[in-house]
Amino acid sequence: MKELSLKVAVIGAGVSGLHTARELKTQGHAVTIFEKTNRLGGTWAYDPRVEPDPLGLDPGREIVHSSLYQSLRVNLPRRLMGFLDYPFTERKDPREFPGHEEMLLYLEDFAKDFGLVELVRFGHEVVRVERVDEVSHEWVVESKTRRSESEEEEEEVFEAVVVCNGHHTEPRIAHFPGMDSWPGVQIHSHNYRTPEPFQNLIVVVIGNGSSAVDILTEISSVAKEVHQALRASDIHFKKLESQNNIWQHSMIECTKEDGKVVFQDGSFVYADVIMHCTGYKYHFPFLRTNEIVSVDDNRVGPLYKHVFPPQLAPWLSFVGLPYRGVTTLIIELQSRWVARVLSGKVALPSEEEMASSVEELYQHMEESGWPKCHTHQLQNKFDYEDWLVTQILDLPPLEKWREEMYFSALKKIISIDDDEFRDTWDINKWMQEIA
Repeated sequence: MKELSLKVAVIGAGVSGLHTARELKTQGHAVTIFEKTNRLGGTWAYDPRVEPDPLGLDPGREIVHSSLYQSLRVNLPRRLMGFLDYPFTERKDPREFPGHEEMLLYLEDFAKDFGLVELVRFGHEVVRVERVDEVSHEWVVESKTRRSESEEEEEEVFEAVVVCNGHHTEPRIAHFPGMDSWPGVQIHSHNYRTPEPFQNLIVVVIGNGSSAVDILTEISSVAKEVHQALRASDIHFKKLESQNNIWQHSMIECTKEDGKVVFQDGSFVYADVIMHCTGYKYHFPFLRTNEIVSVDDNRVGPLYKHVFPPQLAPWLSFVGLPYRGVTTLIIELQSRWVARVLSGKVALPSEEEMASSVEELYQHMEESGWPKCHTHQLQNKFDYEDWLVTQILDLPPLEKWREEMYFSALKKIISIDDDEFRDTWDINKWMQEIA
């Protein structure tokens, strides 16, 4: 198989973009990284600003890319967060679960050590990615830069494009009757930074993901009351014994104009704030493919193995879409796969075979009742990661401890009763016990 050296555009200089660029460069491709901000790190570059629209519904709002809150610490052990060949060793924060600042330093070091910084066009926001014509695999990448009070636009043609713009910027919110006329403050966790604004308030937090648990626990230190709304059908109103001022309810049934929040279990509270910790939308406003690739209820598709659109492969690909897994590991494996496919070292199945694989996934999801919006959520095993390893060819099988450590961490992440696990979990002892 003939090896290729291509001109490739990478959109985004976060974890996905940086590792993808490293792999593409290693495989001999000419790489340009487009980054709309003036720094590396993507979502790991903390920004104290919040958006003027706290729910993120206004498409014309000034968008803040990062969703980090000031106190955020990684929720997976350090030894899981690093790349396989570039460990996440101590920079300034020695903790096994360091703060977000440490992760940013790690990414900055990674970019410097592999000569990636000079590949980045900072301040270049990609506004259009489109094929040159319907038969060509070449792509026009149009970007804009702001200089003083004016904007400048540039166009450049690439042989391949890898989309690495992340998916923690465009909020998804909950919907319930009465929300538009409810008089309190509604905010998405994307715009949460510190707990102080919630001093002595009654707050309802919707969600049970890692950010929801972190935020409601932190807010409870200053708020009068915190009420968690959960979608699980077996949840009923109760006060958490391990917490002084946190109550759990089923999902919100409706809200009233007098400030009342009514839950599906029949309980209610008069609240000041509703915090939507309800996840994010996949959002590619720059991508123009004549509907070959679309986003439908958070399903980006059709994509073969969450990466390649069968009809446009391998010249368009996505890295970093799956969640509920070890994100850095998934990104590393996907980017290695993409780089080797583009170099001609690894062959993809035929377009028909890839399309058939996608349809099988969709049919399986429908038959099992798995919602479309969870298309890119991985299941409770490392099947996907292990499959990616088989495609890369030059990697040994993943060590079993990675999978066991991840699922041990996951149980702790979603447990409000174990909110201090980052400081109490002895990882070295745990490793010895499973050895």
